[in-house]
Amino acid sequence: MDKPFSIFVVEDNEWYNKLLVHNLSLNPDFTIKSFFSGKEMLDHLHENPNVVTLDYRLPDLNGDELLKKIKDINPTIEVVIISEQSEITTAVDLLKLGAYDYIVKSDDIRDRLLTVMNHIRKNAGLKKEIEVLKVEVQRKYDFENTILGQSTSIKSIHNMISKATQTNITVSITGETGTGKEVVAKAIHYNSDRAKNPFVAINMAALPAELIESELFGYEKGAFTGAVTRRIGKFEEAEGGTLFLDEIGEMDIAFQAKLLRALQEKEITRIGSNSPIKVNCRIIVATNRDLQLEVRDGNFREDLYYRLFGLPIHLPPLRDRDQDVLLLAKHFIGLFCKENGMEPKSLSDESRYKLMHYHWPGNIRELKSVVELSCVMADSTEIQTQDLTINYSDVLPDLLAENRTMRDYEIQIVKHFMEKFDDNTKMVADKLEIGQTTVYRLLKEAKEAKDK
Repeated sequence: MDKPFSIFVVEDNEWYNKLLVHNLSLNPDFTIKSFFSGKEMLDHLHENPNVVTLDYRLPDLNGDELLKKIKDINPTIEVVIISEQSEITTAVDLLKLGAYDYIVKSDDIRDRLLTVMNHIRKNAGLKKEIEVLKVEVQRKYDFENTILGQSTSIKSIHNMISKATQTNITVSITGETGTGKEVVAKAIHYNSDRAKNPFVAINMAALPAELIESELFGYEKGAFTGAVTRRIGKFEEAEGGTLFLDEIGEMDIAFQAKLLRALQEKEITRIGSNSPIKVNCRIIVATNRDLQLEVRDGNFREDLYYRLFGLPIHLPPLRDRDQDVLLLAKHFIGLFCKENGMEPKSLSDESRYKLMHYHWPGNIRELKSVVELSCVMADSTEIQTQDLTINYSDVLPDLLAENRTMRDYEIQIVKHFMEKFDDNTKMVADKLEIGQTTVYRLLKEAKEAKDK
């Protein structure tokens, strides 16, 4: 505790007042002040003691009246009633009003009194730890400090996240692998009014089709071979909080109708049960696929697509974020050096140029990996180009290895970027600065040439 554990003793009987003070003083961590009337104690309540021990029968104010005043002034102060009466009804009424405990006066009150104080002190310490953790989590997911960047696109994303935190609208996050989709989802959750409740994430790409329903909805004991006990699903785990469905585009289409119904009705049914369970959790989804194309190709239900679309947030690839590359690199270097007790390191001019002119197919995840390794490889406090382990092999295949026509080169380039951008023709067209119809035409020619 940052300050001493403070106790106010309120007792009009001088002998018993001294007895209580003496017993409490046996713990050197306690600081005690004694008072002989309720009014006198109230005049000092601005000192915010941790506990007030309160004689139920005082000459100026009775116990329940004084208890109410204390709680009205500062509800965090715990009140322990000490009384000559052992009436159960009185004790229950006082506990309902907010008293922490009710102790009957006796000559051997010491052990009971010290035990109660130690419990209160322990609980106060736990509450403080929880508050500190809440502040740390809030700071950790302060999106302007977590989703770093000065580019126009990142500032726009900060604005979208701010809008998302103000309501419970479903959010759909898109972007290439490694752009930070889960970080955005957590930033939304921990800055919303659901922050005190669970954030539950599940990667749909990692789930076999036959396990999706049991993972999301749960199951009853005996529902199938191996179901030796009841298990709640992710929807119930996320009650009151947020359920993050990552890689939603990978979800088996056979389950999509069940998910749609759960979202519309806000209820799920465990496998092996006929009783629906109401659920209350915010849904955030993420994908690196173009779900509109998946709908067109019959891989994703159109009605589910519109149910999940909600507030769309698109995360740009790192190569389109200008100077953010250097800002992020500096941030990751600083974190890595601090976490590993290393002397702070900086990037040479040549290293900065190298980072800026690489296209980062793995996005932020790849940048973090590269600069962390560079901190280990660097022999001085300045990171040189040779310390940056960058793999250029996937930039483009060696187009000049064989004699080809210009059309063959165009087809090869388009195929390369289609693979790189997960068959997103719009992104390929934008990157190559050509029309989508040109992309479709070249892909069609490639298929026709292959079929010959």
